[in-house]
Amino acid sequence: QLDDGTPVVLDAGTGIRLLGLELARLPRRPIHLCLTHLHLDHLEGLGFFVPLWEPGIELHIWGPASPVDGLEERIARYLSPPLFPVQLSEVPSNITFHDVPDEEFTIGSARIWGEAVSHRGPTIGYRIEEGANTLAYIPDHEPYHGVEPDAVDLPWLSGSGLAEAANVLMHDSQYFEHEYPSHVGWGHSSVAHAVAFARAAQVERLVLFHHDPLHTDDQLRLLEARARALWGDDGRAPELAYEGMELACGGNVEAQTTLRAG
Repeated sequence: QLDDGTPVVLDAGTGIRLLGLELARLPRRPIHLCLTHLHLDHLEGLGFFVPLWEPGIELHIWGPASPVDGLEERIARYLSPPLFPVQLSEVPSNITFHDVPDEEFTIGSARIWGEAVSHRGPTIGYRIEEGANTLAYIPDHEPYHGVEPDAVDLPWLSGSGLAEAANVLMHDSQYFEHEYPSHVGWGHSSVAHAVAFARAAQVERLVLFHHDPLHTDDQLRLLEARARALWGDDGRAPELAYEGMELACGGNVEAQTTLRAG
């Protein structure tokens, strides 16, 4: 939620269903949904997002551009039979589809950048700036694919322009270090690479995201402990993202992020 009250939804996993129920109880205002990419785990909740089915709701959906099909055509592959009982064209809300541009754009009171990142298929991350406060959201990302962290400088890294000096960086940290070698090229980070990337970008707060569904809660706590050991004592220690977590970007600000499972 931005300072002016504008809701900005980041991706459309299953958690978007409960979020939609909350938004439906609030005064109507334009809703912006920013998709990083169209893999199913980031899109499967869209058909169950209550504002999508509210006549007159203004819904803006942003996503990565493609040289083949427009964003609406690609999303319609999912929101259509036999995968979904209703055609996207039958949705009663007022939807506007936007390819994320190559330059800065605005949503409500915030300035937004989208930038391609290292992940399979057209994938972007987002940098949301409001005043002096910045949230960087890069949930699917493999910044050190084929290189070691000490072998490359920040400007050469995928996603560096999004993360640099951010107050909060939500970043992919799917694997323990011993798991990563068998998943190189899958588009996800080891915990060590996530910490190295955040350190190189000099972010204030690293939130570990995109948990492996095979990891138990106990394993995730071990991953968090490993991130904190790698981070050291300088600044705020990394922390796990969890359902219902609320993040305030910067100091005394209204901007807030609430995480929903998905």
